[in-house]
Amino acid sequence: MTWEAVIGLEVHVQLNTASKIFSGSATRFGAAANSQASLIDLGMPGTLPVVNAAAIRAALRFGLGIEAEIAERSVFARKNYFYPDLPKGYQISQMEEPIVGAGHLDIEGPEGSKRVRIIRAHLEEDAGKSLHTDFAGMTGIDLNRAGTPLLEIVSAPDLASAQEAVAYLRAIHGLIRYLDISDGNMAEGSMRCDCNVSVRHPGEELGTRCEIKNVNSFKFVEKAIQYEIQRQIDLLEDGGKVRQETRLYDAERNETRSMRSKEEANDYRYFPDPDLLPVHITAAMLADERARLPELPTAKKQRFMADYGLIAYDAAILVASRELADYFEAAVRASAGQAKPCANWIMGEVLAHLNREEMEITHCPVSPQQLGDLIRRIQDGTISGKIAKQLFSALWSGEGQDVDALIDSRGLRQESDAGLISALVDAVIADHPDNVAAYRSGKDKLFGFFVGEVMKRSRGKANPAQVNALLKEKLAPG
Repeated sequence: MTWEAVIGLEVHVQLNTASKIFSGSATRFGAAANSQASLIDLGMPGTLPVVNAAAIRAALRFGLGIEAEIAERSVFARKNYFYPDLPKGYQISQMEEPIVGAGHLDIEGPEGSKRVRIIRAHLEEDAGKSLHTDFAGMTGIDLNRAGTPLLEIVSAPDLASAQEAVAYLRAIHGLIRYLDISDGNMAEGSMRCDCNVSVRHPGEELGTRCEIKNVNSFKFVEKAIQYEIQRQIDLLEDGGKVRQETRLYDAERNETRSMRSKEEANDYRYFPDPDLLPVHITAAMLADERARLPELPTAKKQRFMADYGLIAYDAAILVASRELADYFEAAVRASAGQAKPCANWIMGEVLAHLNREEMEITHCPVSPQQLGDLIRRIQDGTISGKIAKQLFSALWSGEGQDVDALIDSRGLRQESDAGLISALVDAVIADHPDNVAAYRSGKDKLFGFFVGEVMKRSRGKANPAQVNALLKEKLAPG
């Protein structure tokens, strides 16, 4: 019998406020250990937390971005548990009355478009960090992160595969960057993910779920979920039972392993924090944040399809990040409106080079203007697509700035003189009578041989479209 996976994600997003959620301590990444932890962050007697208004506004912006219900009144609660890097013995979070309620996010998964329900998004403070190395067998504690503002985004169990989970996570990542509420840097911990995974036979009740804690890259999320799905299937098919628990993903071994039994909400003894008043959201606050919203990915995708004639798949890739979408539109303007070629080049050469160099589009050595100029020269027949790729590599390496100057300095202008190309074609045909006879007898694959010979004699400069047209004409029987 077949199995199906049921997956929900809890995504923790670090908000890009200058200070922490309940204190004025800085949130800079990479500071010396314990240099950004105040008495408020440590919960010392006599200190009182004060809510950071910037964190509230960031949460509102996210809620508007997912078309969610926004609570007029939300309450902070104490989530009680003991852990060495939780100095107060509790975490300030939200439970019964979160700031953002039910919303949704549309994704492009392996099976096409899909709407994923978001149950809630609530504000909370981060804990510190345990350091397990270079302490002669001891564990060190860095409390710089303690009190850093987080938005925890909880999806419904609407995801059915590891690939869908990654698509959803990428959509969240793109949205928070569009909204400018977080840099989403997973390597620095600005975005982490807890994966809730269960399996069942189609039509059955939900199976027992396991939570994979703090996965910090798209690749690891996919691998961790794939492993956990297969682990649970193997366990059930061998007659065992899945135990509800929290697990960790070991990237080196590509496996999940048990961490602890999974807690329920009542294990944390939530109660309203007596030091913090309820947060009241006014209509004016919502209107102000709504006015600040940029064009969001879903709307931009629809515009790219309508204005530029792109298919849904291409548009979804190009709007994945705000910076990539801006690069595309700048290239289209530079190319005098050649939208489809711009999209193809960006999704091909540009992204391939960026991925190989592990580089963001914001650091791309080839500017949108240069790419647009390159595409214009392909379209007007100055260069071929093959030569354009050589020039792109040269631009990437910094060997030139102006596309036209680079073409001229390398003598790469395409030859479009019909008489010259016709003479080359005639010479190739005359020099290979046996291949001509074979081609005319039905060996169509030899056509590529003739094209190659003409291009070789022209040193790659002959206009490929003209070469193909003349060869078809001159090789035709009769």
